[in-house]
Amino acid sequence: MNKRKALSLLLAGTMVAGLLAGCGNGTQNNNETPDAQNSPAAGGETKANELTVNFASEPESLDPARNTTVDGAVMIQHLFEGLMRWEDSGKETAGSNGTCNDAVLGYGQAESHEVTTNDDGTVTYTFHLRDGIKWSDGKDVTAQDFVYSWQRVVSPDTASDYSNMLSGVVNANAIINGEMDPSELGVSAPDDKTFEVTLVNDLPYFLEICAFPTCMPVREDVVSDTQWTYSPDTFVSNGPFKLDIRETNNQISMVPNENYYNVDQVSLERLTFKLMDNDNAILNGFKSGDLDYIQSMPVDEVAGLIASGDLKIVDQIGTYYVCFNTEKAPFNDPLVREAFTLAIDRTYIVEQIAQSGQVEAGGYVPAGVYDAEGATGEDFRTVGGNYYGPTDADYEANCERARELLAEAGYPNGEGFPVVEYLYNTSDSHKAIAEALQNMWKTVLGVDVTLNNQEWNAFLQVRKDGDYAICRNAWVADYNDPMSFLDMWMTGGGNNDAQYSNPEYDKLIEQARTETDPAKRMELLHQAENLVVGTDYAICPIYFYTQKYMLADDIQGMYYTPLGYFFFDKCTRG
Repeated sequence: MNKRKALSLLLAGTMVAGLLAGCGNGTQNNNETPDAQNSPAAGGETKANELTVNFASEPESLDPARNTTVDGAVMIQHLFEGLMRWEDSGKETAGSNGTCNDAVLGYGQAESHEVTTNDDGTVTYTFHLRDGIKWSDGKDVTAQDFVYSWQRVVSPDTASDYSNMLSGVVNANAIINGEMDPSELGVSAPDDKTFEVTLVNDLPYFLEICAFPTCMPVREDVVSDTQWTYSPDTFVSNGPFKLDIRETNNQISMVPNENYYNVDQVSLERLTFKLMDNDNAILNGFKSGDLDYIQSMPVDEVAGLIASGDLKIVDQIGTYYVCFNTEKAPFNDPLVREAFTLAIDRTYIVEQIAQSGQVEAGGYVPAGVYDAEGATGEDFRTVGGNYYGPTDADYEANCERARELLAEAGYPNGEGFPVVEYLYNTSDSHKAIAEALQNMWKTVLGVDVTLNNQEWNAFLQVRKDGDYAICRNAWVADYNDPMSFLDMWMTGGGNNDAQYSNPEYDKLIEQARTETDPAKRMELLHQAENLVVGTDYAICPIYFYTQKYMLADDIQGMYYTPLGYFFFDKCTRG
């Protein structure tokens, strides 16, 4: 019996799939909406066109500038709207079996735009805002609101983990580094209906950034109250829905925003996000009809749900990975990090645990991300190739090499290696993968790894603070470009949970940001991935995501983008 099969038998009791992605800190507040328990969403009479969904437990934040997680982003996408927005294409998403359509990029608060190349090589995008766009309290949305919001994102006072989203805007990096004032950001409002953005050079994904939650507008007088996101009385937004109920650790419920310019196209009368993280309770809620949409379920149910057709699987551009704290021993040693990376049997995790069409991660940037030729050519992963293969022979060789590396680091057969802890957020799926990794590292390397799970928001904060040895992590693309996965590992980056720092890496990313030749730009990004994954082993990719979900049979009109966002505004029952 080969070692791979022996390891599979050892892990035979470990089963389940991983789901949620995101990183950053999280804060909570115990404020609750008065009389919320008497509302329809709290258990009263339910209207025919109401929808109750589950993505995760308490979200990190409903402030567009402060959220970094997919579940929070889905909520924000319904409450706010940027210059651009994702809209229903009318074409079915592959794998959805008729339950979901693809989302395509369209205009949001803007109705048109022009692009001008300036004499100094910078590029200016001029957006013309729609007539009749308003905040949920009836006040007009103006171009100055966008100026304020974008300046707020890059301001060090905001400490937005996503400030680098605007790094292509003139003066953004100097502001983020505290070298210039936010007022000097390359944005302006010549009048109430015109918003101008000047970029250092054109970015192929810039319009997608304009639809990203971080770049959605907030109003200065509203966000001056630091608790503004916790009560409908203070929560002002500009999207298709407005906040109606906010019960911490229970539910977030929203209703159509009567001041939204396109409210006539909003079909739902109420959209409620139930905040839960127990997979059994979530599936039982779906079976009982209390939940209309879910993403999480116990692993022992997955195969049967797929076979029955009740569980749908669609594409997602994301990577599930392990994050090492590169600043603390023993994982400050790249030899140790490489040994731990090579000791993982990714095929076993995908085939025996995840079981939902995931693909072994041979690198960090996942399949489906464009390379130099965009959507018409090979993707970034195909061009870049794999750093470790999925076959039996590859894994046997990987294990031998892993033992050699650990011995070279001073821990032959694991002798003298300290007991380290693997941290993950509460979920049956993440627990099963953690147990599999624990067994692999023990079997292959002879090291002891303890497991610790934490509630979602607490986990996010600990991971962000770097108060861990190894932890579960994941990333879903913010826009379709490898930069969405690679610029996060720059020194001091808000989403750099590995505490990774390499001046050579930083230089490659900075060069890629200003390179205008697509082929040369992609070569720089391939070099950057080679450094962070193939040389420094700062992170350890496990698999490339798919997105699984269940939707009640009587619901139509949901649409989705592989960036991880589901949209429910057009949903109807019947």
